[in-house]
Amino acid sequence: MSAVPTLGVVALDCPDPAALAEFYRAVLEWGEPEVVADGHWATLRNPEGGAGIAFQRVPDYRPPAWPSAENPQQLHLDLNVTDLEAAHERVLGLGAKLLDDQPKTFRVYADPVGHPFCLCAC
Repeated sequence: MSAVPTLGVVALDCPDPAALAEFYRAVLEWGEPEVVADGHWATLRNPEGGAGIAFQRVPDYRPPAWPSAENPQQLHLDLNVTDLEAAHERVLGLGAKLLDDQPKTFRVYADPVGHPFCLCAC
């Protein structure tokens, strides 16, 4: 037994865990989310065995602002892609909002409830 932890999931606050889990399931093409009976928590398991993503209901959820010092992003996901243009069109079609397309090798988006994430072709 080791005292060194391993990363299980990254948990995102949101108003509707099942809905946000479905967005990321579609983006990543992972399996169906596991949603607890009362709907306050949903988990997406990484099919390759790495860390997953969890979604936690927060009643008075306020999305981060990007860029903002008042209500900062605090955390974002970097999603690696090989075809930035195709991935860009795909996430927009799934409900993402483009926040910044100035960098040449990555773009910044907000998911449907405002969490920033990047598509990276770095």
